[in-house]
Amino acid sequence: MSAVRTAEPATTRNWAIDPDHLCVVIPVLNAGPHLADLLPAMARQGLAPHQFLIVDSQSTDGSADAFRQFGASVVEIDRRTFNHGGTRQQAVEMRPEAQIVVMMTQDAIPQGDHAIERLVQAFADPAVGMAYGRQLARPVAGGIERHARLMNYPPESDVRALADRTRLGVKTVFCSDSFAAYRASALAQVGGFPRDAFFAEDQLVAGRMLMSGWQIAYCGDAEVTHSHGYSIGEEFRRYFDVGVFHGRNRWLIDTFGSAGGEGLRFIKSEFTYLLRHQPAQLPSAAIRTFAKYAGYWMGAREAKLPNRWKQRLSMQPFYWRNKAAAAESPKTVSRNG
Repeated sequence: MSAVRTAEPATTRNWAIDPDHLCVVIPVLNAGPHLADLLPAMARQGLAPHQFLIVDSQSTDGSADAFRQFGASVVEIDRRTFNHGGTRQQAVEMRPEAQIVVMMTQDAIPQGDHAIERLVQAFADPAVGMAYGRQLARPVAGGIERHARLMNYPPESDVRALADRTRLGVKTVFCSDSFAAYRASALAQVGGFPRDAFFAEDQLVAGRMLMSGWQIAYCGDAEVTHSHGYSIGEEFRRYFDVGVFHGRNRWLIDTFGSAGGEGLRFIKSEFTYLLRHQPAQLPSAAIRTFAKYAGYWMGAREAKLPNRWKQRLSMQPFYWRNKAAAAESPKTVSRNG
């Protein structure tokens, strides 16, 4: 793969902070299918290549070498040690000089030349501890996939504080590490990313920041293309994970409210959107709604389920396998001792 170079130096741009104090973290596992779009998009953002920190989980498709050729800093970790919270916290600690840390995923493709710059501009407001950008549906997305992005990522920007929980409920903490940025001092104040968070580490941090007096900015003009065409089974498994997350973090529900009202609002909006744009997908949407609620119900009761079930029901089977292996380790030592 030929080298991709930045088109415009960061020093010529109107950054809200010194771009030398900015780091972009991208956890990677076999990113090959996305590199043709991702690397040129990274190059257009006006950052030096080394400001991209790639945490590679033993990719087997040459991804790590492609990022090295681009000029990014690449750290390789054992795939079995990956954890959505712990791995991101490890990356933050690798760049102690960074005042702003941007989190991305390998399938989030920045749109235009200023996506990261616009996201970082949110920190010109000293009250903002975290910001996240708009996610657009893939060009090949169907109606269900497109509606989800339109519903959750509108074009209008806003800033949320703890007081907004009376109006927004649990939606107050909604955000996504597929394209988000953190003020390092605020992140440190709330204890960083939870090291054992298998899912929604971003929302845990958002909740803690809001409760500590920080504000969360949504930047509708900072855009990436990022969406998923989940199967019905994948919808079930994803919402199983949401149920586990809420069941293990009851303080979020107690502080911000349940997701029930937001879920009903989403269903009504989805039905209206599909009726207008793609009515043939209405039966699929109905089945998916049932699958989501069933998955959530089971996930909220995961404490009663054996680990082998969780490995099959979850979108994060590696997390449960690691848990099972860790639980077995002391027994193995004891038998061998």
